Amino acid sequence: MLFRDVRACLIDMDGVLWEGNRPMPGLVEFFATLRTKRIRFILATNNASQTPEQYVNKLAGFGVTVSRDDVLTSAQATALYLRGRTSNGAKVFVIGEAGLRQALTEQGFTLGELWDATAQYVVVGMDRTLSWDKLATATLNIRAGAMFIGTNPDRTIPVEQGIVHGNGAILAALQTATDVAPIVIGKPEPTMYQIAMQRLGTVPAATIAIGDRLDTDILGAVRAGLRSVLVLSGVSTRADLERSHIKPTWVMNDIQEITEHLQRS
Repeated sequence: MLFRDVRACLIDMDGVLWEGNRPMPGLVEFFATLRTKRIRFILATNNASQTPEQYVNKLAGFGVTVSRDDVLTSAQATALYLRGRTSNGAKVFVIGEAGLRQALTEQGFTLGELWDATAQYVVVGMDRTLSWDKLATATLNIRAGAMFIGTNPDRTIPVEQGIVHGNGAILAALQTATDVAPIVIGKPEPTMYQIAMQRLGTVPAATIAIGDRLDTDILGAVRAGLRSVLVLSGVSTRADLERSHIKPTWVMNDIQEITEHLQRS
């Protein structure tokens, strides 16, 4: 019987819980089943641009109630990672949006300004206001010795018009300009899943990861020692799975199929 020993889930959001602004079928029942079965969860996303409050509000609009503590973004994971390695008030130059800036200031970091090359860290997340000045400032800081951190390595992201560049493309540009490779915090690195398990007080043997991308969600689960479910409602397809060396524990069509198995477990 599937999932009988599962006590916690680390769940991706885009492509798993919704598609754009459309909730996936069975979303409300999925969360109701988790709560009935007393399965704790963290909603773990590589998207560093949104704040936890924005995700809480989005799910509320779909009829699902979660708390801020149920959400872990790669921005939060990055801020927590850095907080454990530096003193309060360290200066960070940020390429990123509200979610990343909020996460860093909440952990006591000072945000650097354009053309200030005195930051200890350069942290890069998806930024839809990216400019030459921002890239130049990041380059100057990294060349001056600042540690180069990427919230996530996603090379592309889906938008209504198709597939466009993601944060990984920005990281690649800066790596080309500096000859320095970034330290990546988000999936597929295990750091984010490890932080989520610490928050839940769970261990890999009792935890599964649910995601729609082989190269991030599922590979991250493999590196963290977690069993995983690939849902086919998002980015990765069965054809991708057949070509890939990355293998999930289970493959399911969507969260409705997961719900059915949870209810039988």
